[in-house]
Amino acid sequence: MSTFRKLAAAAILLFIAMITGLNIYLLCSVNDSGIYRVEAKRLADRIEETGSTDISGFPHLTGVYSGEQLYRSDEHYLIIEAGGKLYRVEYTTEGRNRTVWAVNCVLAALFLLILILLVYIRRNIIVPFGRLNKVPQELARGNLSVPIPEEKSRLFGKFTWGVNLLREKIESDREKELSMQRDKKLLLLSLSHDIKTPLSAIKLNAKALARGLYKDEEKRRSAAESINTRADEIEHFVSEITKAASEDFMDFEVTHGEAFLSSIITRLSDRYAPQLSVSGTEFSIDSFDDCILSCDPDRLAECLQNLVENAIKYGDGRRIGLSFDKMDGCELITVSNTGCSLEEKELPQIFESFHRGSNAGKVQGNGLGLFICKRLMSLMGGEVYADIRDGCFCVTLVVKMA
Repeated sequence: MSTFRKLAAAAILLFIAMITGLNIYLLCSVNDSGIYRVEAKRLADRIEETGSTDISGFPHLTGVYSGEQLYRSDEHYLIIEAGGKLYRVEYTTEGRNRTVWAVNCVLAALFLLILILLVYIRRNIIVPFGRLNKVPQELARGNLSVPIPEEKSRLFGKFTWGVNLLREKIESDREKELSMQRDKKLLLLSLSHDIKTPLSAIKLNAKALARGLYKDEEKRRSAAESINTRADEIEHFVSEITKAASEDFMDFEVTHGEAFLSSIITRLSDRYAPQLSVSGTEFSIDSFDDCILSCDPDRLAECLQNLVENAIKYGDGRRIGLSFDKMDGCELITVSNTGCSLEEKELPQIFESFHRGSNAGKVQGNGLGLFICKRLMSLMGGEVYADIRDGCFCVTLVVKMA
């Protein structure tokens, strides 16, 4: 706010200085104007030729006097000589004064317009932004109850709406996280309790077998089968724990709708074409027949963005391409990159959570990109698969057409 005040004051002072300088220049130009001198010279020539002192053809001259009235005047005048006689020629500068006044009126109107503009900027931009600039800091600190002032200004209406959405999203994510943590603890406690029962049975049967308490072969077989059954129960509980640990952090919301393929590809091209052009990577998009896809447009775009990001990180930077095909009422969108160093035997694991291939090396990542794609495509009723073709790593999204 203080910076704006300083800039506004500097702009006003500079404009006033410009107006002052321009007025000084115009006043000097009025005084130094030679129009009336030209007319006075022409009048002198006329007097020399005809002896007439008629000034009707000279708009800037107001009178001609000689003799005793030669030096008696309060008006602007100059002395000319014609026919061996001196004349006092009076002149006016009203036309020039009107020009000065007109210029000053225009400058005054411009000055008023600048003042109005500065007041408008301060009232509708600077002050509202000053009320909003602390909100992101409070949200980052976890203060989700920070008040967000409503702004009627169209300039900040969408911004305020977006910040409110962000706060609601953070609050919703926090509630989901707390809920998941609570559910996870309850699940672990429940499964831990459930595991104790078959584990106790296994220990009892194992001790009985170890001490040879079962003399009958049938009883020994029954004890062994009981141990195997209880082990299966524990394995099932462990699977439940593993499933909960791998899936509870990936709770996605998918809004089913429809979108043109061209709109999705345009979004992708607008985002990555300039970036890849700067880095020297060829980004090619094959021709395709536009169609309507049955999907969540934002989520499908997110999947494609994940695939391109992976291609940038794990490819050799020579080429990234998009190709298209159709099969059984589905659109196949393939993202490929050159420089694949992944082994084919690793393909079945690449869609697992937190899995990173042998080509990851020192590349930063968490192994969730392809896992997220698989989950999203599954929720949208589609599929995703990967293969290696001619040294290129290819990931294909199978999207249903509407």
